Amino acid sequence: SHRQLLSRSPAAAGPRDFSASRARGYLDNITAIGPRTVGSPENEVLAVNYLLEQIRGIERESTDAHKISVDIQRPTGSFSIDFLGGFTSYYANITNVVVKLEPRNGAEHAVLSNCHFDSVPNTPGASDDAVSCAVMLEILNTLSKSSESLQHAVIFLFNGAEENILQASHGFITQHEWAKSIRAFINLEAAGVGGKELVFQTGPENPWLVQAYVVAAKHPFASVVAQEIFQSGIIPADTDFRIYRDFGNVPGIDLAFIENGYIYHTEYDTSDRILTDSIQRAGDNILAVLKYLATSEKLAKSFEYRHGNVVFFDIFGLFVLAYPARVGTIMNYITAAIAFFYLSKKILQPKPRAIHNLKKLLTAFSLTLTSWVCTLVAVLMVAMFVSIIGRALSWYTHFYVSVSLYGTAAAAKLILVHMLAKKFFYKNVNEQYLGDVFFDASLLIWSITLAVMTQMGLCSAFICTLWVAFPLLTKLMIHKEFSQKGATIKFIVMYMLGMFVPYLYMLYLSWTVFEMFTPVMGRSGSEIPPDMVLAGFIVIFTMILSSYFINFIYLVKSTKTTLVTLTTVFVVTLILVCSGIFFPYSSDAANPKPKRVFLQHTSRRFHDINGNVVKSDSGIWINGFDYNGISHITPHVPEINDTIRTPCEEQAPFCGLPWILPVHFMFRFVKNWYLPAPDILPRSPIHFKLLSKKLMPWNSVRLNFEVSGPSHISLYVRPHTGSSLSRWSLGDGVPVASLGGDYFVFYSRGLRAAPWHFWVELTAPEKHSDGIVSLAIAAHYFFGEDQKSPQLYALLKRFPNWTFSSGWSCTYDLFVF
Repeated sequence: SHRQLLSRSPAAAGPRDFSASRARGYLDNITAIGPRTVGSPENEVLAVNYLLEQIRGIERESTDAHKISVDIQRPTGSFSIDFLGGFTSYYANITNVVVKLEPRNGAEHAVLSNCHFDSVPNTPGASDDAVSCAVMLEILNTLSKSSESLQHAVIFLFNGAEENILQASHGFITQHEWAKSIRAFINLEAAGVGGKELVFQTGPENPWLVQAYVVAAKHPFASVVAQEIFQSGIIPADTDFRIYRDFGNVPGIDLAFIENGYIYHTEYDTSDRILTDSIQRAGDNILAVLKYLATSEKLAKSFEYRHGNVVFFDIFGLFVLAYPARVGTIMNYITAAIAFFYLSKKILQPKPRAIHNLKKLLTAFSLTLTSWVCTLVAVLMVAMFVSIIGRALSWYTHFYVSVSLYGTAAAAKLILVHMLAKKFFYKNVNEQYLGDVFFDASLLIWSITLAVMTQMGLCSAFICTLWVAFPLLTKLMIHKEFSQKGATIKFIVMYMLGMFVPYLYMLYLSWTVFEMFTPVMGRSGSEIPPDMVLAGFIVIFTMILSSYFINFIYLVKSTKTTLVTLTTVFVVTLILVCSGIFFPYSSDAANPKPKRVFLQHTSRRFHDINGNVVKSDSGIWINGFDYNGISHITPHVPEINDTIRTPCEEQAPFCGLPWILPVHFMFRFVKNWYLPAPDILPRSPIHFKLLSKKLMPWNSVRLNFEVSGPSHISLYVRPHTGSSLSRWSLGDGVPVASLGGDYFVFYSRGLRAAPWHFWVELTAPEKHSDGIVSLAIAAHYFFGEDQKSPQLYALLKRFPNWTFSSGWSCTYDLFVF
């Protein structure tokens, strides 16, 4: 019982300290409820009751300095979003638990802290996002026991529908009466399980918010590089941050646990995998930042401080450096100008020397770029070969394989190109002179990159500043040693010391990038060859890390031994990878790295314009969520093989398949399987009816519909050739097409929602014997007695233990009007 769990709180933690063991008690109790899918009793009743019980307990013990108000919000609404190819969302009667902690005499302004207690189906969702809700409960507990009053209110939103693509946060920020008082927010999320929580988005603009994190956070971990990567859209994910920014116009900070993304959104996301240290770290950080904001003068006038972006990055988790992007721009341009001045001074000598020097520098510059292009092409060809022979992701469980395969290939290729250049192109040229010229060529490349990135407005350009400033200083300090014969020990030691800062920072950054990206490759669909992506990353990091060591190839007598060693490691690794010795997935209990598979037991009915069923079938539709498809599963479940590939139903939107979200662009149709299975007969079937058809002015028709069914429904609309969808009652009234031109609507509801009514308006030509629109509707059964049919259950049981297979039942109906 939770009373025992609560009694475990350490005596050492005083009333004003964050207690990780108390937070762990909350976490264990939330995850013990099981998967909390929107619409399920677990999410709408059990989780809500548990939160309310804890909040009431905290309220009873709070000091007189504070006033605590609790509200349960059940919003209904709709919005369009350009995420996952673009779609429209409609939600009905979903749940938010909102708590306001404010000074006794009230407060005009507030800071928001947001977590979500719902989870995706079939997972306990400990890190995503129960741990954040546990942390927030304990922060509420800690703040409420303090005798010091806050200046502003703190609103804690325990949001009950984030996994349904950000619905509850939209319901809160657009409809709740407290939303108007919010001046800033902190969003607590997860893209992995435990570890350190990374600040990966801030703003928009509002440098004072980053400053608040810098001043207050006890264990900072933040990077503008992560922000620019995330906001570029190359990671298929989004958070409530986007809703508060776009629909609430509120600035904020987005934090996420990023370690061990392999088990994010799987059954392995359990509370015992989250270290107490992680909970303590997150609690200390967020409590400090919330306290700082709730007593900050700037919060009340947050909109006045909206100027420019901010460059921020932590130094090995010890402290954060943050400065306005304007200052960064000036620093970057000055650094680049000094480097260009230094280079031009070396070139601009009496005319014949100047032309000779310029030619030598440009030759070295071109050779360096050529070596990079050759390396990238060669390594990508290896990655392509590995993908074609069906050995993709062999590094998924053993990361060292990617380094010894692609890293050695990249380094060897770089050395080879320069060795050949030294041997044939620079036959009798002084080694010192060559070392000098190639150093300058690298400096020129970095200076140009720095100027270009700064011009593009990228805050990440600060990395280039490190790669220009430190090497240039080093060169100026040891230029005497540069001109002596050979690479002496003293020279090498001084050179290494000068390069220490950019190299160490780059290694720290690349570790973070690989930690975030490697697990993403296991859930990024069947379209993108993960080996090409990872090999590309490794080549880029090899280029960066080798940029100021290329000159050593020219300074040292021979690089043959190095080249032979690298090539041997590469060849041996390649042979081992081709032999299949490195199995991509792992069922290791301590550290699982499962393959993700989605199975939907589907019954489909295709109707014609008169409502007659022209085709029906049913089967288990199977999607492997990574590039390998099902090749590793076939030996275990022989009937899942290439004879059951799914054909695309060309006449139906989204190929006539019951996508839960419009992610069809991430999957090739050759990588979908449809295993024949008996019909499913859900106990609560979907009811879909056309209520009315009305002729409108300007040659348009309005179709009115009513839908009732399970808590998750997808609606797909395809206007026929010649007709177009002009208006509808969803989103802001303007239909948003998905990638590929069909329209996708995602519907979800909490308990006891009224039937869903909506209308669509189409403009159509006079003659349309075959109808003007195809409209399909899919009902998804994510929990309860309808979730798994006996056939689906039996099939799931046969899957090997290194898979995480998420299964549910659904029906799909296509109509023509």
